[in-house]
Amino acid sequence: MFLIVGLGNPGSEYEETRHNVGFMVLDRLAAELGIKVDRIKFKGLFGEGVYEGEKLLLLKPMTYMNLSGQSVIEAMKFYKIPPENLVVIYDDMDLPVGRLRIRGSGSSGGHKGMESIIYLIASDGFPRIRIGIGRPPGDVVDHVLGRFEPGERKKIETVIGAAVEAALTIVRHGVQEAMNRYNGFEA
Repeated sequence: MFLIVGLGNPGSEYEETRHNVGFMVLDRLAAELGIKVDRIKFKGLFGEGVYEGEKLLLLKPMTYMNLSGQSVIEAMKFYKIPPENLVVIYDDMDLPVGRLRIRGSGSSGGHKGMESIIYLIASDGFPRIRIGIGRPPGDVVDHVLGRFEPGERKKIETVIGAAVEAALTIVRHGVQEAMNRYNGFEA
């Protein structure tokens, strides 16, 4: 059983923003697998299904980004999910727009949602898929809460598809295989 979490902020004002790229990936994954992520559970929107014989739990925390760990820990405790079966998908300013990076463990890299998860589950030993949103020359908050430029949309759509495949590769073949296939991917 795997818990796949896409990070973002709830509310229509945040839809399609850079900070919500984790939600975008989870939505695409759910659509491809025919899983409805519409039940309110674990302080988030939740859905479950089966992929190639493996039970998948999909979660979009509705706690706002900086408190994502509250949602994740509730789901992990309820289903007794070990950290190695948690996959978190989120935005990363340190990667250019359209770049994908996968790690099996590690620090938060300053990402507040990841800090919350690592702190509350007391582990950094879980796979994560980072989606590049680029670093701005100016204000970081305006950047992450802003929408993608028209010229970036095609790259984002392409990298979202790759992130879905990477998540499914982690489930099927493990994080190392996903890293081998997708690290360095750039739309």
